[in-house]
Amino acid sequence: MAERTQKTRREFFAGLARPKAAAGTLTTRTGRHGEKVSLLGYGAMRLPTTDGGNAAGRAGKPVAGSSKADIDQKTLNAQVDYMLAHGINYFDTSPVYCMGRSEHATGLALSRHPRASYFLATKLSNFNAKFWPLAKCKEMFEESLKNLQTDYIDFYLMHAIGNGGMETFSKRYLDNGALDWLLEARKAGRIRNLGFSFHGDPKVFEWCMAHHDRCHWDFCQIQMNYVDWRHAQEVNKRNVNAKYLYETLAAKDIPVVVMEPLLGGRLARFNYAVASKLKSMDPEASIASWAFRFCGTFPKVLTILSGMTYQEHIEENLATLSPLKPLTQKEMDSLEVAARLMLQNKTVPCNLCQYCMPCPYGIDIPGIFDCWNLACTEDRLPEDPSAATYVANRRRFLKEYDKHLPHLRQAEHCIGCGRCVAHCPQRIDIPKQMAEIDAQIALWRKEERHA
Repeated sequence: MAERTQKTRREFFAGLARPKAAAGTLTTRTGRHGEKVSLLGYGAMRLPTTDGGNAAGRAGKPVAGSSKADIDQKTLNAQVDYMLAHGINYFDTSPVYCMGRSEHATGLALSRHPRASYFLATKLSNFNAKFWPLAKCKEMFEESLKNLQTDYIDFYLMHAIGNGGMETFSKRYLDNGALDWLLEARKAGRIRNLGFSFHGDPKVFEWCMAHHDRCHWDFCQIQMNYVDWRHAQEVNKRNVNAKYLYETLAAKDIPVVVMEPLLGGRLARFNYAVASKLKSMDPEASIASWAFRFCGTFPKVLTILSGMTYQEHIEENLATLSPLKPLTQKEMDSLEVAARLMLQNKTVPCNLCQYCMPCPYGIDIPGIFDCWNLACTEDRLPEDPSAATYVANRRRFLKEYDKHLPHLRQAEHCIGCGRCVAHCPQRIDIPKQMAEIDAQIALWRKEERHA
């Protein structure tokens, strides 16, 4: 009976994952200067690799499970050709994405097409203090132009402002004259649209809003999905609800670029109970499609970024937004119910951004969180420890944990130094989470020894 139940659940989730064919033309939105931008944008931060994996991770800091193999340029070229042919024209990258390889690979793929057929977005990713001097900022910008094989950037961002608060923001962009230089570069046409991506301290966001009359922001990139819309602060008190961010930007007529529409993939892999709620609304819709439709329903959203590593991801997301079918109020209400159900899970709000790495003690922080979240969201942790399914699922988790995470990189070796906390955009109390995960794993190992 248990075997039949598991098979039924596999069939259930497989059905939710099957993409529909695109029914029409991909929806577009209009930028501040009349640009016709595809509602679906490509986030070049998980590029395909020659070993069939993906190259996620910041420069020199691969995400657990990502690949260090070469970028599969042939596959990427074919995917870019397909995306352009089906209306996707917004491509977002950064000097640090894919361990520093994203801009070059993206430039190779896109430069094969007319420059006017696509919009390029990249960033001043001057996180490290050695890149704070203005000369280094300019050097990073010029390197981006070279990598992307262009003489202008359509959408240029101050990358992930808010982390470190106003003090860090000032050092990265104000004290060094970098913001003044960016405004001049826009005036000269080397930057067509100037904006910023936001994580962290709301005082930095509020500073940008207070100085909009001077800076005239052309767009802003925020984390937005139907969990963070109202519940970001429930996940962590230091987060900012997307509803506040979006409505503040919309009131100033600043277009919104959405990042993390799937909350680091967590809105595409719910447990059975939550997924059943979504399936009841549309048995044929994929789980992920609800998240994209939610974001697209808001009219000031210019584009929704997705790190689409595989062809099936591209096809599924195109099907969802070609064209967009805005959510009804009833569907919005149902997603709010789904969000509340999700918050009951014991997941960690980690989006695998890798900003916490490297750990000075070698702990694979995002790898541990990813393994834990996968267990929590796939019904692998039933409450009854005497049940046969509990035993089987416990053994499966421990096997996968040990397989994907070398012993010295596991949670038990975290000493709680806290160096990672200040770098986390989600403001996760990482040492606390590590201690709780380690305690639970220690309990499961003890149960295994006495089984």
